[in-house]
Amino acid sequence: MATLIASSLETLQERGRALRATVREAGYAVRVLGSALACLPRDLVHRRRFVLDQLGVCGLSPLPVVCVVGLFTGMILALQIGIELQSFGQAERIADIVGVVLFREMGPFMVAMILTASVGSAMSAEIGTMAVSEEIDALECMSVDPISFLVMPRVLAMALMTPLLTFVGNVLGVVGGCIVARTQLDVPVDVYIRGVMTSLEADLDSLGPLPEEIVTGCIKALIFGLIIAAISCSAGLQARGGAIGVGRAVRSAVIRCFLMLIIIGYYVSWMFFR
Repeated sequence: MATLIASSLETLQERGRALRATVREAGYAVRVLGSALACLPRDLVHRRRFVLDQLGVCGLSPLPVVCVVGLFTGMILALQIGIELQSFGQAERIADIVGVVLFREMGPFMVAMILTASVGSAMSAEIGTMAVSEEIDALECMSVDPISFLVMPRVLAMALMTPLLTFVGNVLGVVGGCIVARTQLDVPVDVYIRGVMTSLEADLDSLGPLPEEIVTGCIKALIFGLIIAAISCSAGLQARGGAIGVGRAVRSAVIRCFLMLIIIGYYVSWMFFR
């Protein structure tokens, strides 16, 4: 009995240490994001070259992958849903579903996953390598703020490029759905396009003149971009222990980004569409 109690207490202690570490890492990521946003008005002009470089990294590098994935996501979505709708004689309604689902939920989430795997992991690896090789300490010795120099350009670039890539992926997804609707479901192109436009313009909200689905998707993509940049940069800054520590930082950043994207994505959808 005493052995069982001791084992249970040890398990609880391990769970408590893991929970404390998770909360501490989350708090550090929030602090890094806040510091980067606070540096933005003061240091944007001085760091504009680094911001432009990161815009290319965050926007141009993953663009081919986003285009291919967006196109085939729309095709798969149209094919799977269209087959079921066709059995009820409602194949033309596929346009309504594809437009709303892509712009509201699947587009931002799909692009965020791509950016996490391609750009976010690279961010954590780059900053983690600088951390273990004491380059960040050297920056501090030269009175250069690592948050302003390394994190702020990445946060701003990710926040700007994620909504743009999401919109490109959504448009290509609609095109992919149109291809399947025309070739596989015998839905005319004009009927499909009219259905997509009708579904997106059905409900306008107070956020602006754009349809609710487009506004919500852009806001969700912006939040996702901030999450990816904050978690990836904070994981890199905390890297210790040489090459093994950099690998751990990258793995931790990717896992935490995936979890936070799913959780935050649910709550953002709940706030907009409850």
